[in-house]
Order: sequence, then structure tokens, then C-alpha cells
Amino acid sequence: MRDLTLKIIQLGLMLLLAACGGGDGVQPAVSQLQASTLRYGQTAVIQVAGKYLRNDMVAEASGCSGPAFRADSVPDLAVLTCKVTAAGPLTVNIRSANGALLFTQTLSVPLPKVLFVTSKGSFELELNPAVVPVTVDNFLGYVSRSFYSNTLFHRVVAGFVVQGGGFTAGLVDKEPKSASIALESNRGLSNTRSTVAMARTADPNSATSQFFVNVVDNVALDYQNADNPGYAVFGRVVSGMDVVDAIAAVPTATVGLSQNVPTADVTINLALQTR
Repeated sequence: MRDLTLKIIQLGLMLLLAACGGGDGVQPAVSQLQASTLRYGQTAVIQVAGKYLRNDMVAEASGCSGPAFRADSVPDLAVLTCKVTAAGPLTVNIRSANGALLFTQTLSVPLPKVLFVTSKGSFELELNPAVVPVTVDNFLGYVSRSFYSNTLFHRVVAGFVVQGGGFTAGLVDKEPKSASIALESNRGLSNTRSTVAMARTADPNSATSQFFVNVVDNVALDYQNADNPGYAVFGRVVSGMDVVDAIAAVPTATVGLSQNVPTADVTINLALQTR
């Protein structure tokens, strides 16, 4: 009889421990998620507050790849990291080791922004990764590697575009850091004033680092058909368009085989993802 009683007690303890999420502590309790870094294309850092937090908890995150808890997490504050792959709602589920849902919260990833600091002033772009993800990822890759620092707006056509991102002082060609990308022009985005698009050669799929800002409505640059595929718009100027207009107004000349070159360098000092 005594042995039967002990077995019943042992079974009860095992069931209780299983319900608590494991054999070395009570069930984790999550109370809040707060993102200290949450930018498209970058590593998110999300603080998970609660009690009895454990290393074997499992995180699921829509629009954020490779979610994992950092090793320096402590019982009342765990740190979750993942690579942000989409803008918009980001739902995070925290589960115990046995799969029980402990907590869910939806965070918001804003559209990415890039600040350009130039010798004529600063302007900021807001990008559209949901519509043209390949183009945006390519552009942000150059930004993250500081490729655009000390490059020029080397082609300026008043009443048309300002183009940069491929040459340094003296019209020295700067070698692209990535392979050319597929053209994403037929996505419903138009080359209207203040939009930014990728420059390319006659090959539709040849864009690398160079881009241009439309200073007027240039709908003739939009996708027309397979023979006239146009240029891929991937964002727009949301502040500092007066700076772009000032760049468009600088005097230009022909230098060697290059036309519409500013007579005084217009330099990109810095390009930085701000959001």
C-alpha cells in the first residue's frame, strides 16, 4: 500500500513539473515585449520581460528570421534577436519548451528611411520593400557598407533628374560591391517628382549602386512594355526636397565623354539608415 502511495505521489510530481514547463523550475511568465532596435533589414533586439524565464523557451516571429534568445538572458529579462525581413506588423509568439503559448504581442516595423548628407545639405528617403524588395535590399546593402560616402552626384539635368552613387572625385568610377539585380519596374510605382529609382544601362537587369531622384514627373521612365521596361522606383524623398532642387540647379559641363557633370563637386558625405 505504501509503495502504491509513493508511486501516486511521484506521478503527481511529474505531472506538476511537466505543467510547469520542465523539471528545474516553474512555468515561465512573460509580461511584456519591447524592441530597442527594430529596423527593416537589420538585426532586431527585443527585450522580453517576465519571471522564471528559461533558456529553452521558443520564439516565433513573422517577418523576422532566425529568432533566438541571447546567452546573456536572465530569469526576469530575456533578449531576443532576429533578422527583420518585412516592414509592417511583426507578431512575436513566446512558447515554453513543451510548446505551450506563454505570450504573444504584435510590434510594428516602420518603412526604412535613409538619410543622405551632402555638400549641399541633407535629404531623407523612405523606401518601399513590400513592393520592390530586391531593389530595396540591394540599396540598403550599399548603405550599410558605407559605399556612398564620398561619392558624387555626377550627373545633373535641370528639370529632369540628379544621379549619383557611382563615382568619386575626378569622375573615378567606384567598383560596385554587389552583382547587378533584376529589374522591378512593373510594380505600379511611377517616376513622379521626388521619387528615387535605380539607374541602369541598356540591359534592364544591370542596376548596381547608381540611383537618381526625379525632380519633375518623369512618367516616360515608367514601365511601358517588355521592349520599354523603364526604371525601378523604390522610394521617395520625404524631407529635404529643396536640397535636391538645389543640386538640380548647379552649373554643369561636359567632361570628356560625360555630359551634365557639375562644374563643382556635389559630394555625398554620408548615407545612413535612420529607421
